[in-house]
Formats: sequence, C-alpha cells, structure tokens
Amino acid sequence: MSSINFKNQLSKNSHYTNFISQIKNSNTLIIDDILKPNHYYNNYIAKVIDINGHKTIGKVKLNVLKDSANNTFTIDDKVLVTENFIPIRKSLNPFEFNYKNYLTKQQVHRQITLRNNTFLVLKKDRTSLKGLAFKLRAKINLSLEKHGFKGDELAIINALLLGQRQEISKEIIQNYQNAGAIHILAVSGLHVGIILLLLNFILKPLEKLKNGLVIKLLLVVLLLWGFAFVAGMSASVIRAVSMFTAVAIALATKNISNTYKTLIISIFFLLLLNPYYLFEIGFQLSYLAVFFIVWIQPLIYNLWKPKLKLIDYFWQLFTVSIAAQLGVLPLSLYYFHQFPGLFFAANLIIIPFLGLILGLGIIVIILSLLDILPDIIGYLYKEIIFLLNSTVAWIAKQESFLFQDISFGIVTAILSYLMIITFFKWIETKHQPYFKYMLVAILLFQSHLIIEKYKSSSTNEFVIFNTSRNTIIAERKGKMLNINHSLDSIHKSTALKAYKIGTRTQINKVDNKIKNVYGSHSKKLLVIDSLGVFFNDKFSPELILLRDSPNINLERLLKSLHPKVIIADASNYKSHTLLWQKTCKNYNIPFHYTVRDGAFIDKR
Repeated sequence: MSSINFKNQLSKNSHYTNFISQIKNSNTLIIDDILKPNHYYNNYIAKVIDINGHKTIGKVKLNVLKDSANNTFTIDDKVLVTENFIPIRKSLNPFEFNYKNYLTKQQVHRQITLRNNTFLVLKKDRTSLKGLAFKLRAKINLSLEKHGFKGDELAIINALLLGQRQEISKEIIQNYQNAGAIHILAVSGLHVGIILLLLNFILKPLEKLKNGLVIKLLLVVLLLWGFAFVAGMSASVIRAVSMFTAVAIALATKNISNTYKTLIISIFFLLLLNPYYLFEIGFQLSYLAVFFIVWIQPLIYNLWKPKLKLIDYFWQLFTVSIAAQLGVLPLSLYYFHQFPGLFFAANLIIIPFLGLILGLGIIVIILSLLDILPDIIGYLYKEIIFLLNSTVAWIAKQESFLFQDISFGIVTAILSYLMIITFFKWIETKHQPYFKYMLVAILLFQSHLIIEKYKSSSTNEFVIFNTSRNTIIAERKGKMLNINHSLDSIHKSTALKAYKIGTRTQINKVDNKIKNVYGSHSKKLLVIDSLGVFFNDKFSPELILLRDSPNINLERLLKSLHPKVIIADASNYKSHTLLWQKTCKNYNIPFHYTVRDGAFIDKR
C-alpha cells in the first residue's frame, strides 16, 4: 500500500498535469517506449520533463501523424512540442476494451497528437539503459538484414529473441492467437525458462569446480539479466527474468519447496518496485502458469509413467502444457473470450523445437554481428521460421477446434479457480474436507451460471452504439438481438461483438437499413436522417435520434414534438452537434452525444 502511494506519479506536485496551461504549452518530452503503429499514426510513450519552464514528471501517449516526412523517433529522443494535452478517450460502447483504464494503470493520463512542423527534435543530453538496448537491437537488425533476413522472418526473430512485436503483421498474430500459441511471440516465462535450461546444461561442467554451484548460479543470473537488457528491459521481460532468477536459485539449492518461496519473494519485490505490475495481464498469466506447473504437473505426470524415454519426454511436455493451461484458462477466457482447442497440439509440435529455435537464433545473431554468418546457417534458420509460421497457420485454420465469443465474467473466473484449486488439493492430500469444499465450489459455480442466465433472458433494452460515421441500433429482447445498421458489413463492428459476448446474446435478425420509428407501447424513438423529414404534431416520440447530419430547425422540432431526450450518434458532423447541444440546453432538454457520452442505452 505504501508502494502504491509512493509510486503514484499523479499524486505528486511535480506531475505535469499540475502545470498545464489552458491557452498554450511548451512541452519537452523524452521518448521512453515505442508502441505498435496503426494506419495513420506512429505511437510512443514519452516522459514529460518540462512544461513552460517547470521541471515535471509523468508519462504521455504521443501520436505522430504518418506522412512523407520522417516522423519517427527512437528511444531517448528529446522533442519540443507545443500541441496541447488531450484526455484519453474512455470506452464509449458497453463491454468494449477500456484503453483509457489500461493506460491509466501504466500511469499514462494524457495524449498529444503531432502533425508536420509541430515539433522540434532537440539534442540528446543522456542515454538510458533502454536507449542503449535500442541501439544494440538496431545494430542486430541491420546485420540480419545484411544477411538476407526481412519481412515476416525478421519480425519473428525480433519477437522471439529481442522482445519486439511492433512489426509482426495482424495475420500472423491472429494465426498464433487462434492456434493457442500467442505466448511464443512474446518474450515471457516460456522463453526465459528455456534459456535457463540451456544455460544450466551448457554451464553444468562448472559444478565440478570448487564453489562451482555458486559460480554457475552467478553466471546464469548474469546472462539472464543480459538477455533482459538486449530484449529492451520491458515490463514483461523484467518480470520473466525476475521470476526465473528465483527458479534458478531454487534449482541451485535443489529444494523444490524453495520454488514456491522464491516465486513469492520475486512477486513481492517486483510489486514493491512497481505495484502497477499487478494489473498487467502478462504478470497475472505468467505467475499463474508457473505456480500451476510447479504444483499440478507432478500430480498429472504421476498418473502414468512411460518406460520409453521418447514417450516419457512428450508425456512430460503434455502434462506441463495441461498444467499451465489449467492455471491460465479462467483468466484467459475472462480477458480474451476464446479457447483454442488445439493448444496442446500446438505446444507439443512447437515447444520441443523452441529450444532449437532460440538457441540457433542466438548463434545466428552473434555470427551476423561478427559478419561471419555462413549462408547455409542463415538459409536454414529462415526455413525453420517459415516452417514455424506455416505450422501455426495450419493449426489456426482448424476452426472447428477454436471456441470463440465465450462470455466469461470476473465472478465466473474466480469460482472456476475455486473449483480447480479445491479439486487438485483434494487429489493431492486425499483429505475429505477438500472434497466438501470442491462440491461447495461446484454448487456456487452452477448457481452463478443459473443467475446469469436468468438475468440475460429477462433483460430488454434498446442500444444506439457509438460507431464512427455510421449508425448501429440494437433491440434486445432477452437473449435475442435485432440489428439495424448502415455499415458495409456488420462483421466489422467490434462494438457489437463485445456487446454480444458481454450480454450472452445472439443475433436474431440483421437489416442494413435504419428504420424511421422504433419502440413499443408508450416509449418510441424517431430517427431523423440527412433528409430531415419528421412526422406531424400528432406523433410525440419520447426519444429522437439525429443521424447523418440532417439540416433541420431543431428549435421548431422541439416545439412541435416535445421529446424528452435528443440523441446524436457518431455519424453527424461535429459542427452540427455543437449547435444542437446549445439549442437543447436553451430548452432544458437532455442531449446525449455518443462521441462524448458513449452508447445510448434505454432499458425497456
């Protein structure tokens, strides 16, 4: 708790939000991290070190418009900007990913958007560890490009060995997600664990020396942290290396009970250094996977002990995969709402060769840096990467084994963990109380599902989504959705998909035409589009939706129809909505603008 208060930059007097001027600001930023770019912007996280002559702290998201000019920055670049700080937009549709909340937990509270000639690159006055690591990675990439690595192969090497996923295509990421192998593309506990095993194997002869175990342990820890440096010292890499430093100590002391203690100690010190790690998905999944592997894998493995070494090797891999999947499954369903049925196949095929891929990759990088990489080794490694991508793509195409759009709330996830933990505790101890606890957990889980099903089937509501330049209207009757929209394809709507998962509903009917009137009984919605046509005085809707920027006299409409609420969605021009808002304010009528207020939801 003290660490959270101490590390919360927003509560400090020197935070940049305390010095923002409402008129114009002169801001000095230092680039701290490079994010994945989108179609229009290069994206960065930057530290704000000065505002209008005041020394400050805090981080900001920086969006730099892509154009013909070289609007790209590197780590430690110092930039002077005069653009104002903009609040990060909250989630505007129900059940959508809350990007504002995500950035807040990384202590990023504002954003700045830059266009041509709105910034000045200043002379660097320091180079951080991150900056040195960035320069080293840039040098590695240049050497790899010189030896013929490019495109997907280079992007995969950057992800597997250098901890950088920015250049991986959406198609490849989707394939790895659908195959249940996305963890391979992020430098995580899996990669660091394999490197730890390789280092233990290579340095094993040192154990014969006097104090050999201590020397070996020191070298292993030093090399692990060297790898963390090369991979950019990102939160996920630091987390993984910290965790496996603890595991390395446990292995060196040859005490399995030490594994639990050292893991907990690594969690404790990581959270002391940065308590906001606790809210990161990677942190939660990594430690859950390792804890369940250490605890559950031996229980599953002991069910059958093959005599043949080859079969035993694959049986161990399978049990490790099952244990890890059990550890992360409820949380994965809560965050990602999908379950790759062939995850065990992907792991059995890929993980046995991941040590070879990582080991050979390290050799390729070292030889390319020394400019002595033989063409045959470079060609062989490119073919291995191509084979890896092809295998994952084939597994991902088996769509009948991919279970998507699974509704799984946080309470469901907690009760799932309660069932899993009590079940395996009963298997481990054979104590009758744990069997009773397991039955209680199952009853709680079933009761929760029944309550959720009842809520879902008994809810009726009307939703106008916030969709840029378009209109989506959903009428929900229990578990059924009737959709009217103006999109080219309804499948493009992430807002509708998130709503469908979050409410456990199914689409009953889809129409790509927006009706003029919606509703039943006394509550009606009138839709006025670009034609600006509305009914006579005899029709009095409670709600009016303005879409496609109709040129109407809103004052006359209010006097004529006497609506209770005026709604404007994201298909309207901003200039129109500002005028409508002013008119509604004059007449004391609520004005709901979806771009500002989020989706309009009316319970029925």
